[in-house]
Amino acid sequence: MNLSFKNRIALHYMIATAIIMAVIFSVVFFVVQETMYQNIDNDLTFEASKHSGEIKIINSAIHFINKKEWEEIEHTEIQINPVFIQIIDTLGKVMDKSPNLKSDVLSFKNSEKYSTHFNTYLKDKAIRQIQKPIQSNGETKGYMLAAMSLEPSMMVLIKLRNVLIISFLLMLSVLYFISRYLAGRSIIPVKSITETTNHITKNNLNQRVELPFYKDELYDLSFGINKLLKRIEDAIERERQFTSDASHELRTPLSSLRGTLEVLIRKPRTQEEYESKIKDSLSEIDRITQTLEQLLLLARLDSSSKIKNDEIIALSTLIEEILSRNNNAILLKNVSVELKSDTSENFIVPKYYANLILDNIINNAIKYSKSDSKILISITKAKDNIICIIKDNGLGIKKEDIPFVFNHFFRSDALKHKHIYGNGLGLSIAQKSAEAINAKIYAESSINAGSVFTVKFK
Repeated sequence: MNLSFKNRIALHYMIATAIIMAVIFSVVFFVVQETMYQNIDNDLTFEASKHSGEIKIINSAIHFINKKEWEEIEHTEIQINPVFIQIIDTLGKVMDKSPNLKSDVLSFKNSEKYSTHFNTYLKDKAIRQIQKPIQSNGETKGYMLAAMSLEPSMMVLIKLRNVLIISFLLMLSVLYFISRYLAGRSIIPVKSITETTNHITKNNLNQRVELPFYKDELYDLSFGINKLLKRIEDAIERERQFTSDASHELRTPLSSLRGTLEVLIRKPRTQEEYESKIKDSLSEIDRITQTLEQLLLLARLDSSSKIKNDEIIALSTLIEEILSRNNNAILLKNVSVELKSDTSENFIVPKYYANLILDNIINNAIKYSKSDSKILISITKAKDNIICIIKDNGLGIKKEDIPFVFNHFFRSDALKHKHIYGNGLGLSIAQKSAEAINAKIYAESSINAGSVFTVKFK
């Protein structure tokens, strides 16, 4: 059965309510029935006990004492719900009976199969009957049978049953439409979510689902969908950024490479010219490769998928490893590097991200330092933070450019130092790596006075 979500909610609610109502109505019916039987049984017990004192036993015969008075009472009074009395011996033979039985007799049931009160029939009419033994000197002489009509009570029970069934069906019908209406109102936020998500495309990912007023499950659903849309929007924005950055940064080296190769094939060249142009081409290929690797690294850092279980390392050990990797560049410019720590304590940092941060900053310090200058690296501790300061005596950065040094491809006064290779991605990588581990990077610089980069590790 293919029902809408609204109708399924209404149906399930109606079924659950129907079960509860059926149980309650059944309890009501059986309580009323049991109460009716209890009242009739009490009356029958009373009548049987009363008439047990109005009999006489002569030998084996049992008779009523005042039967004539009983007959006169029945002639002068109208009995609305008459009581039928009958006396039988142990063999089931009728010894005496009330005048209102006339030619009819009450049936005797085997006491082993029937309780003292049971339902039976008299002239095809339902009656309730009791069988009470008559004893004398500890010996059972016979039985006192008392019966009462069940017709009025059965009519009441039948009417009650019919009323309950009709009420049950009517209430279920009304309940279905009410629950369907309420379910429709309840899923209005779901319809809003559906409409919003249907309208969202790659070009309008900034649209969001309206959050419901009440902070319930639908609120959590809407909030979760908005977070998903934000992640999708960020992913597509990273894709756009990567495409834009790659096309922007690779266009120049590819054009240079193409130009170099076109020059080579125009006419025959000497061996030295071929070697020179091929070396230039290989240099451009290395530049393209490095740029692509940095762009891919930035894309991974932008994805917010932080590396779990990142290896930790002592900060001083990590700096020594970075300096060792850059030893040739240090020797080429005859730069002296001094590493100071204000304590013998080993400060621990995440190896992967801290390496990206410090490697790019130290590389820049070496790259932009003047020959025969000095680089000072210091490690201190301030409360719960580890502070690493890298200070160089290089070309420096204009003060107005400092806010932009962490942007993609930004290079301050790049035209003034074309001989220094760079693509402006190093500090962007350092900044993204710092964000991944909640570290902070601060930059200070002056033209021709050098730069100071401070990294604060949490």
